[in-house]
Amino acid sequence: MDKSWMKKSRLSRDYMQGIKEFLEFASHNVSNDGTISCPCMRCVNSYMLTLEVVHHHLVFYGISPGYNCWYLHGEIMSATTSSRTSQSHEEIRPEYGDIRDMLRDVFPMHTQNMDEYAEESNLPEPSDQGPSVQRPQEDPNEDAQKFYDLLKDAEKPLYEGCKNFSKLSAIVHLYHLKCLNGWSNHSFTMLLQILRDMLPSDANLPKASYDAKKIIKDLGLGYEKIHACPNDCMLFWKEHANDEVCHCGASRWATNENDLQHNMSTSSKKRKKKAAKVLRWFPLKPRLQRLFMSSKTAAYMKWHAEGRTNDGIMRHPADSMAWKTFDSRYVDFSFDSRNVRLGLAADGFNPYGNMSTSYSISPVILVPYNLPPWMCMKRSSFILSLLIPGPSSPSNDIDVYMQPLVEELKELWDVGVQTYDISSKENFQMHIALMWTINDFPAYGDLSGWNTKGALACPSSNYETHSRWLKHGGKYCFMGHRRFLDKDHRFRKDRASFDGKQEIESAPDILSGFEIMMQTEDLDYKFGKTKANEKNKKRKKQADGDEIQPWKKRSIFFTLSYWANQKLCHNLDVMHIEKNVIDNVYGTLLNLDGKTKDNLKARLDLQEMGIRRELHPQKISSNKTYLPPACFSMILKEKDDFLKVLKGVKVPDGYASNISRCIQLRQRKIIGLKSHDGHILMQQLLPIALRGTLPKKSRFTSN
Repeated sequence: MDKSWMKKSRLSRDYMQGIKEFLEFASHNVSNDGTISCPCMRCVNSYMLTLEVVHHHLVFYGISPGYNCWYLHGEIMSATTSSRTSQSHEEIRPEYGDIRDMLRDVFPMHTQNMDEYAEESNLPEPSDQGPSVQRPQEDPNEDAQKFYDLLKDAEKPLYEGCKNFSKLSAIVHLYHLKCLNGWSNHSFTMLLQILRDMLPSDANLPKASYDAKKIIKDLGLGYEKIHACPNDCMLFWKEHANDEVCHCGASRWATNENDLQHNMSTSSKKRKKKAAKVLRWFPLKPRLQRLFMSSKTAAYMKWHAEGRTNDGIMRHPADSMAWKTFDSRYVDFSFDSRNVRLGLAADGFNPYGNMSTSYSISPVILVPYNLPPWMCMKRSSFILSLLIPGPSSPSNDIDVYMQPLVEELKELWDVGVQTYDISSKENFQMHIALMWTINDFPAYGDLSGWNTKGALACPSSNYETHSRWLKHGGKYCFMGHRRFLDKDHRFRKDRASFDGKQEIESAPDILSGFEIMMQTEDLDYKFGKTKANEKNKKRKKQADGDEIQPWKKRSIFFTLSYWANQKLCHNLDVMHIEKNVIDNVYGTLLNLDGKTKDNLKARLDLQEMGIRRELHPQKISSNKTYLPPACFSMILKEKDDFLKVLKGVKVPDGYASNISRCIQLRQRKIIGLKSHDGHILMQQLLPIALRGTLPKKSRFTSN
């Protein structure tokens, strides 16, 4: 049969005709339940499906390219086709890679010694009859010894007669599965024990997860532990590495009742001290060097300069004005496209999943922007730099924990590090620049030093922020946002829709880094969550009176020589903010308790401001107040219709999660939306779902 259609486009007429002929051929070998094995690229003959479903899969996913002989659907295998089929199956079997190539990437300085070591290990033992083999008398250094031990494990088969795995490759791939699937150390130990029982008795597998970690640790990319003050005052690092007590008086070591009882006992054994707080620091240099030492990523590290389409369309951070401004200011840095540019993201989360457990751990992650957009934002490309411990968030004291990273960034900017580029087969001096940070709004305040709470919470407006205290709502509202619109925008003259005033002011100027340094020049901030610091903050607040100081500190990033010249220092995570906005929008539309923004306090504030008279609350009796319905208010039937539209939404795989599962028709609620779901809902689905419930004036918006 003609099978050329298998390699053609799925949109072509030949491909569709080929599917029809294939199903006619396979229909003669249908099983008793009316199904056949599906040869699409997703199922790969692993599932038995009906002819109709198989037709849909072949249209959507395409046929498996290695399935040249349809032996599972009735085609007789000849000698040539059977050998060809076996070869195709060998081609599509999982590739485990060459462990020696990995060792070359990890230890490039010992690459020449690898073959010599293999030859030396196969030499015959010296005898009395022949000349003796001259062996080096000096012991290898620590780094070389690790290399030789790993190479020995890479040459040793997993068990006698095993051809696919060595001891090292088996451990590496098993540990890789552990990390990808989130297995606990205990479950990984149980797996190793079962495998040891299944395999021959001479199998070279470790007994527990701890033993596997000790072997893999020599591959590099480890981390350093730095003890920290439990009050976030300082790190026991550099000149304070040997200190036992912080300057605030807190001990470096953790104490509990068991330790006190142990000290009071007469036992002569000394117990190992445990640090009260430990920062995990993952050095940046070896991780960036690996990107150039690996042939799979080295070529992509120059994509931003050599592979990017420069047509003025924003597809990558390299297309932004901030990137181009940096290039024009630091020509020497931008001259070599291999110099790395990084983005920094930091936020706290609860690692235990159980939100009733009060704990917050803060990872600091770096993103290499040299890579193309389909690689740099993948999880495998993220570089974990710091792991800041809990149980509480470091908040404004995060600069204490950022010291190791910033020190390394300074060194990599000024001096750099010698790196081997395998794509060009040459060494070069790699330099690093931190372009900006990416955070939500609270984390932005912690990293930048700007106070994101209070009357001057807007960092863009700085001291020119327009805010108003809501008496009944008990919070600030910011009504000066129309200043950032174009001068001829219709919203500037719209009194009724806003605060009853026209907006004639122009947008405030964006401060430069040097202006921020001038504003923070006289700040005296002491790190640490001690009682003395809290008292000083209260006294300072009372002494200032009406004067408001929006700056909490000068950010540690200003110690980088180029930070003050950055056009853009901090970015806000738009999708994170968008999620908060959409939660408030549908909470207000559905009038959910605790989530709606249209409540009695909001109506009283409107009355206080003298605007939106049709929405002012009306007193019915001493205990009852009537709130007139707003233009966006929906009756129960309209809420049901609105939610039914969202309940029936079906989106392609990977476009969004199953939004219909988040819709609860009986309770008239929307729960469990992810950040990306909120983006899809607000940008695309919400306007459609509201067409049958709200009038055009209420749902229509214009830029």
